[in-house]
Amino acid sequence: MTTQEKFKKRVRARMARTGERYGAARRSLLATAPDQAWVSQPDVADDKIRESTGRGWDEWVAVIDAGPGRDAGHTAIAAWVGEHPGVSGWWAQSVTVGYERITGLRVPGQRPDGTFSVSRSRTLGLDGDELRALLLDDDARADLVPGLHLTPRSRPGTRSPRFAVADDDGPRGTLLVSLDAVDDGRLKVTATHERIASAAEAEQWKSYWAEWLAALAES
Repeated sequence: MTTQEKFKKRVRARMARTGERYGAARRSLLATAPDQAWVSQPDVADDKIRESTGRGWDEWVAVIDAGPGRDAGHTAIAAWVGEHPGVSGWWAQSVTVGYERITGLRVPGQRPDGTFSVSRSRTLGLDGDELRALLLDDDARADLVPGLHLTPRSRPGTRSPRFAVADDDGPRGTLLVSLDAVDDGRLKVTATHERIASAAEAEQWKSYWAEWLAALAES
Protein backbone atom coordinates (compact mmCIF):
# COMPACT_ATOMS: atom_id res chain seq x y z
CA MET A 1 0.00 0.00 0.00
CA THR A 2 1.44 3.40 -1.00
CA THR A 3 1.57 6.29 1.46
CA GLN A 4 -1.02 8.10 -0.66
CA GLU A 5 -3.43 5.18 -0.16
CA LYS A 6 -2.62 5.13 3.55
CA PHE A 7 -3.69 8.75 3.86
CA LYS A 8 -6.93 8.00 2.01
CA LYS A 9 -7.50 5.14 4.46
CA ARG A 10 -7.07 7.59 7.36
CA VAL A 11 -9.62 9.91 5.73
CA ARG A 12 -12.14 7.09 5.35
CA ALA A 13 -11.55 5.99 8.94
CA ARG A 14 -12.35 9.51 10.12
CA MET A 15 -15.47 9.56 7.90
CA ALA A 16 -16.68 6.37 9.54
CA ARG A 17 -15.95 7.75 13.01
CA THR A 18 -17.40 11.25 12.58
CA GLY A 19 -19.90 10.94 9.77
CA GLU A 20 -18.11 13.67 7.78
CA ARG A 21 -18.03 13.69 4.00
CA TYR A 22 -14.70 12.88 2.31
CA GLY A 23 -13.66 16.50 1.66
CA ALA A 24 -14.49 17.62 5.19
CA ALA A 25 -12.64 14.65 6.74
CA ARG A 26 -9.59 15.34 4.57
CA ARG A 27 -9.54 19.04 5.49
CA SER A 28 -9.85 18.14 9.17
CA LEU A 29 -6.85 15.81 9.00
CA LEU A 30 -4.78 18.44 7.19
CA ALA A 31 -5.80 21.02 9.78
CA THR A 32 -4.44 18.83 12.58
CA ALA A 33 -0.92 18.89 11.11
CA PRO A 34 1.40 20.58 13.63
CA ASP A 35 2.00 24.31 13.15
CA GLN A 36 5.65 25.25 13.01
CA ALA A 37 7.60 28.31 12.02
CA TRP A 38 10.04 27.73 9.21
CA VAL A 39 13.37 26.53 10.56
CA SER A 40 15.16 27.60 7.35
CA GLN A 41 14.21 28.87 3.93
CA PRO A 42 13.79 26.43 1.02
CA ASP A 43 15.85 27.03 -2.10
CA VAL A 44 12.78 27.45 -4.34
CA ALA A 45 10.51 30.50 -3.92
CA ASP A 46 6.90 29.98 -2.83
CA ASP A 47 5.40 31.34 -6.06
CA LYS A 48 7.66 29.07 -8.16
CA ILE A 49 6.79 25.93 -6.21
CA ARG A 50 3.08 26.80 -6.46
CA GLU A 51 3.35 27.41 -10.20
CA SER A 52 5.22 24.12 -10.77
CA THR A 53 3.37 21.80 -8.37
CA GLY A 54 -0.01 23.42 -7.65
CA ARG A 55 0.75 24.09 -3.97
CA GLY A 56 2.73 26.63 -1.98
CA TRP A 57 5.15 25.70 0.79
CA ASP A 58 2.71 26.02 3.72
CA GLU A 59 0.27 23.76 1.89
CA TRP A 60 2.96 21.16 1.14
CA VAL A 61 4.07 21.13 4.77
CA ALA A 62 0.48 20.51 5.93
CA VAL A 63 -0.15 17.86 3.27
CA ILE A 64 3.07 15.93 3.97
CA ASP A 65 2.60 16.17 7.75
CA ALA A 66 -0.86 14.66 7.34
CA GLY A 67 0.39 12.06 4.84
CA PRO A 68 3.66 10.19 5.35
CA GLY A 69 4.75 12.51 8.18
CA ARG A 70 8.14 13.73 9.34
CA ASP A 71 9.48 10.33 10.36
CA ALA A 72 8.97 8.69 6.96
CA GLY A 73 12.41 9.53 5.57
CA HIS A 74 13.48 11.35 2.42
CA THR A 75 12.91 8.51 -0.07
CA ALA A 76 9.40 7.69 1.16
CA ILE A 77 8.33 11.34 1.25
CA ALA A 78 9.66 12.02 -2.26
CA ALA A 79 7.87 8.94 -3.61
CA TRP A 80 4.62 10.06 -1.96
CA VAL A 81 4.89 13.59 -3.31
CA GLY A 82 5.59 12.16 -6.78
CA GLU A 83 2.25 10.35 -6.69
CA HIS A 84 0.42 13.68 -6.88
CA PRO A 85 -0.85 14.61 -10.35
CA GLY A 86 1.41 16.96 -12.27
CA VAL A 87 4.40 16.56 -9.93
CA SER A 88 7.42 15.18 -11.79
CA GLY A 89 10.23 13.29 -10.13
CA TRP A 90 12.45 16.38 -10.20
CA TRP A 91 9.81 18.53 -8.51
CA ALA A 92 9.02 15.76 -6.01
CA GLN A 93 12.65 15.93 -4.91
CA SER A 94 12.52 19.74 -4.74
CA VAL A 95 9.37 19.65 -2.63
CA THR A 96 10.88 17.06 -0.30
CA VAL A 97 14.14 18.95 0.19
CA GLY A 98 12.21 22.19 0.79
CA TYR A 99 9.93 20.44 3.29
CA GLU A 100 12.97 19.09 5.13
CA ARG A 101 14.52 22.56 5.24
CA ILE A 102 11.30 24.20 6.50
CA THR A 103 10.70 21.60 9.21
CA GLY A 104 14.31 21.31 10.35
CA LEU A 105 14.76 17.75 9.11
CA ARG A 106 17.57 19.05 6.91
CA VAL A 107 19.74 22.07 7.58
CA PRO A 108 21.25 24.20 4.77
CA GLY A 109 24.00 22.30 3.00
CA GLN A 110 22.87 18.90 4.27
CA ARG A 111 22.32 16.14 1.73
CA PRO A 112 19.76 13.28 1.87
CA ASP A 113 22.39 10.88 3.30
CA GLY A 114 22.96 13.21 6.28
CA THR A 115 26.35 14.51 5.14
CA PHE A 116 27.06 18.13 4.23
CA SER A 117 28.50 19.96 1.25
CA VAL A 118 30.00 23.42 0.82
CA SER A 119 31.07 25.34 -2.24
CA ARG A 120 33.29 28.37 -2.71
CA SER A 121 34.21 30.07 -6.00
CA ARG A 122 36.37 32.93 -7.20
CA THR A 123 37.26 34.40 -10.58
CA LEU A 124 41.02 34.51 -11.04
CA GLY A 125 43.56 35.57 -13.63
CA LEU A 126 44.87 32.03 -14.12
CA ASP A 127 45.21 29.64 -17.03
CA GLY A 128 42.77 26.75 -16.71
CA ASP A 129 44.96 24.16 -18.42
CA GLU A 130 47.94 25.07 -16.27
CA LEU A 131 45.96 24.89 -13.02
CA ARG A 132 44.39 21.57 -14.04
CA ALA A 133 47.84 20.15 -14.79
CA LEU A 134 49.08 21.23 -11.35
CA LEU A 135 46.08 19.62 -9.66
CA LEU A 136 46.66 16.33 -11.47
CA ASP A 137 50.40 16.19 -10.75
CA ASP A 138 51.07 14.44 -7.43
CA ASP A 139 54.02 16.61 -6.35
CA ALA A 140 52.54 19.90 -7.53
CA ARG A 141 49.19 19.09 -5.93
CA ALA A 142 50.80 18.57 -2.52
CA ASP A 143 52.26 22.09 -2.71
CA LEU A 144 49.09 23.59 -4.19
CA VAL A 145 46.77 22.24 -1.45
CA PRO A 146 48.92 22.09 1.71
CA GLY A 147 47.90 19.97 4.67
CA LEU A 148 45.61 17.68 2.70
CA HIS A 149 46.03 14.42 0.80
CA LEU A 150 44.03 14.55 -2.44
CA THR A 151 43.66 11.30 -4.37
CA PRO A 152 42.33 11.62 -7.96
CA ARG A 153 38.93 9.99 -8.45
CA SER A 154 38.04 11.17 -11.97
CA ARG A 155 38.97 10.00 -15.45
CA PRO A 156 42.13 11.39 -17.06
CA GLY A 157 41.44 14.53 -19.07
CA THR A 158 38.25 15.39 -17.22
CA ARG A 159 37.27 19.06 -17.29
CA SER A 160 36.46 19.18 -13.55
CA PRO A 161 38.76 16.86 -11.57
CA ARG A 162 37.41 15.12 -8.47
CA PHE A 163 39.48 13.96 -5.49
CA ALA A 164 39.10 11.95 -2.32
CA VAL A 165 40.10 14.24 0.55
CA ALA A 166 42.03 13.11 3.62
CA ASP A 167 44.25 14.61 6.27
CA ASP A 168 46.49 12.99 8.87
CA ASP A 169 43.42 11.93 10.88
CA GLY A 170 41.64 10.12 8.06
CA PRO A 171 39.11 10.63 5.21
CA ARG A 172 37.40 14.02 4.88
CA GLY A 173 34.97 13.55 2.01
CA THR A 174 35.40 14.41 -1.67
CA LEU A 175 36.39 17.54 -3.60
CA LEU A 176 35.29 18.66 -7.06
CA VAL A 177 37.28 21.49 -8.64
CA SER A 178 35.43 23.18 -11.51
CA LEU A 179 37.47 25.34 -13.89
CA ASP A 180 35.33 27.52 -16.15
CA ALA A 181 36.55 30.23 -18.52
CA VAL A 182 34.65 33.54 -18.33
CA ASP A 183 34.12 36.12 -21.07
CA ASP A 184 36.90 38.45 -19.97
CA GLY A 185 39.53 35.72 -20.32
CA ARG A 186 39.79 34.95 -16.62
CA LEU A 187 39.03 31.64 -14.91
CA LYS A 188 36.23 30.87 -12.45
CA VAL A 189 37.49 28.29 -9.97
CA THR A 190 34.88 26.53 -7.82
CA ALA A 191 35.79 24.16 -5.00
CA THR A 192 32.86 21.92 -4.00
CA HIS A 193 33.55 19.79 -0.93
CA GLU A 194 31.04 16.98 -0.36
CA ARG A 195 30.40 14.18 2.14
CA ILE A 196 31.41 16.29 5.14
CA ALA A 197 30.46 14.64 8.43
CA SER A 198 28.87 17.55 10.33
CA ALA A 199 27.60 21.11 10.04
CA ALA A 200 30.45 22.36 12.24
CA GLU A 201 33.04 20.76 9.96
CA ALA A 202 31.24 22.18 6.94
CA GLU A 203 31.74 25.71 8.32
CA GLN A 204 35.44 25.00 8.83
CA TRP A 205 35.82 23.72 5.29
CA LYS A 206 33.94 26.72 3.94
CA SER A 207 36.59 28.96 5.47
CA TYR A 208 39.42 26.70 4.31
CA TRP A 209 38.38 26.78 0.64
CA ALA A 210 37.72 30.53 0.72
CA GLU A 211 41.26 31.05 2.05
CA TRP A 212 42.65 28.61 -0.52
CA LEU A 213 41.07 30.53 -3.38
CA ALA A 214 42.38 33.80 -1.93
CA ALA A 215 45.87 32.31 -1.84
CA LEU A 216 45.52 31.24 -5.48
CA ALA A 217 44.58 34.79 -6.39
CA GLU A 218 47.79 36.09 -4.77
CA SER A 219 50.05 33.47 -6.33
